[in-house]
Amino acid sequence: MGLKGKLIAAVEFKAGGDVFHELFRHKPHDVSKASPTVHGCDLHEGEFGHVGSVICWRYNHDEKDKRAKQVVQKIDEEKKLIEFKMLEGDLMEEYKTFLITIHVETKEGVDLVTWTLEYEMLNDDVGHPISLLSYFINITKEIETHHTPKPSVE
Repeated sequence: MGLKGKLIAAVEFKAGGDVFHELFRHKPHDVSKASPTVHGCDLHEGEFGHVGSVICWRYNHDEKDKRAKQVVQKIDEEKKLIEFKMLEGDLMEEYKTFLITIHVETKEGVDLVTWTLEYEMLNDDVGHPISLLSYFINITKEIETHHTPKPSVE
């Protein structure tokens, strides 16, 4: 029987929460323009931005090229929430189940991007995906930098 776990990180996002949500909902293939460790996102079934669509990420984590095939399990526009359920890929070598939720909310005028990782490890030897959560925080910051207007030089 595997161990279940849940990791959550909320990151301030100064480039506008709507920008972040729209990017992951409708244009995940553009994440690679902001983050050099994301090599691409391909559509395998359905349409970007729709529940039931299957996408495959190509990325570099812990200095290794990896892939993750996911189904968009849930989209809640009002809450700016997207759930990705892992189907195949490198993570499934260590985890029985893996669910990634991205939620954008505004609290007291500050946009927060919250990453939630819910997982079940295949065995007791598997570690918690803390470095993956850190990776997602870094991607959030890279996207923020990419979408923040640069000061004009005159």
